[in-house]
Amino acid sequence: MAKSLYETLEINENATADEIKKAYRKLARKYHPDVNKDPGAEDKFKEINAAYEVLSNPEKKQQYDQHGDSMFGGQNFHDFARGQGSNVDLDEILRQMFGGGGGFNRSGFSQGGFGGFSEPDLDTNAQVTIDFDVAILGGKQHITLNNDSFDVKIPEGIENGQKIRAKGKGKAYQGQRGDLILKINVSQSPDYVREGDTLSKYFDVPLKIALFGGKVEIKTIHKDITLKVPQNTKQNQKFRVKELGVLNRKAGIKGDLYLKANIVLPKIEDLDEELVQMLESKLPEK
Repeated sequence: MAKSLYETLEINENATADEIKKAYRKLARKYHPDVNKDPGAEDKFKEINAAYEVLSNPEKKQQYDQHGDSMFGGQNFHDFARGQGSNVDLDEILRQMFGGGGGFNRSGFSQGGFGGFSEPDLDTNAQVTIDFDVAILGGKQHITLNNDSFDVKIPEGIENGQKIRAKGKGKAYQGQRGDLILKINVSQSPDYVREGDTLSKYFDVPLKIALFGGKVEIKTIHKDITLKVPQNTKQNQKFRVKELGVLNRKAGIKGDLYLKANIVLPKIEDLDEELVQMLESKLPEK
């Protein structure tokens, strides 16, 4: 019994699924219209795709192995394909002959040019904006996409523009499910500036503590701390607090927090009148 589909892919009837796929890839590369400009290459490419469509599908292959080229009226597949005319849809003909949804493997080559055989891309790309605190501390972000609603885990220390993958939340096809590739946009903070693993923020220092020294309670993104402020602290003076910055996800350690002093001056009308007079007369002008 003649079985010319195997001849089209240049393999024998005992070829394994792996051998069928390898043969298809080799011939498809050779005859793809973006690569081969010879007359007739496009028709040959269509025949190769059609043969692979049948022989790569276990049910269709079994049907063809049973009946052979009798399904093409006794012709070999090449003559059968040529006899259909140049504008015929071989895909539709095979669908009618073998049944089912099938069709050519149109995802075999990337859009816009030759790209090699590949499986359908079921991944979905999307973007989400998260709070600054969530980016620093990690947490959950609720997502609503394609009539589906779910939580995505945000890892501690993620940076603006980075991407995370949510398994099984992409497109579905023939029982398979792709992933959701989520680009993270981080909102700006009114208090903090982030530079890599380092955070910085201003904290208020009463004038008395700036002059004479003392302790200031500060709420940081990680926890509340008590900072010892020395005498003669200047405006914008920096204080380093170790490991209260951002987690470096590769190194597994936190960066530092830099606190910058913002000296808060009292209002003259709130001071004792005698103190005001003394300050006015005693404070240096330079």
